[in-house]
Amino acid sequence: MNLTGNTILITGGGSGIGQALAHEFHQRGNTVIIAGRRQSALDATVSAHPGMHSIVMDTGDAASIAAGVAKLTTDFPALNAVIQNAGIMKPEDLKQGETATAEATIATNLLGPIRLTAALMPHLLKQPSATILTVSSGLAFVPMASNPTYCATKAAVTAFSDAMMQELRSDNIRVSCVLPGSTATGFGGRSSGADWKLAPEDVARAVIDLIGFPPRSLPSRLELRPSRPAAK
Repeated sequence: MNLTGNTILITGGGSGIGQALAHEFHQRGNTVIIAGRRQSALDATVSAHPGMHSIVMDTGDAASIAAGVAKLTTDFPALNAVIQNAGIMKPEDLKQGETATAEATIATNLLGPIRLTAALMPHLLKQPSATILTVSSGLAFVPMASNPTYCATKAAVTAFSDAMMQELRSDNIRVSCVLPGSTATGFGGRSSGADWKLAPEDVARAVIDLIGFPPRSLPSRLELRPSRPAAK
């Protein structure tokens, strides 16, 4: 994928890693559309980047995805890349015997990317070249007891991305997946240890490096791990 001249949709683009990605791609001369549930967060990001666009879209809601894709493909016919970054992370207590949090997490983190990919696929297949990149998590492989469903969705969406890579390897769509370790975004309400976490900007630059290489010169899955500072 060329790093300039694209039309890129970034879900969860109003904060954290998505916001950092939006900044990096916008700086490189791409048309960037950020999507998210909160208009205020989208507006704040767009106001800092003249020429950037936004759309309110809830990736946990099938109807919102369908309506969003219909508008996007009409308003931005050159759309040729999607970065699946939106997600939720809420603590769970399995001993409570409730599933509302798990169901909402699955709807957003797993069904959301699956539905959005399906809705955009006919459009992306018509482009000369296209990119689908999924932001997963290192917790796909090292689960955390307090967020079992979040970890499960990240494992599942990573496997889904791997399968897409295989299915589309002879088509015009390049599929990639990035699995960041702990990142200082405040995600899940956790801010401790920020001095050794990845910065959102670090993840964004790694994504740039990944998709900027020729398709067969770098693995399509990239794991990013933070380094703890040396003990004083």
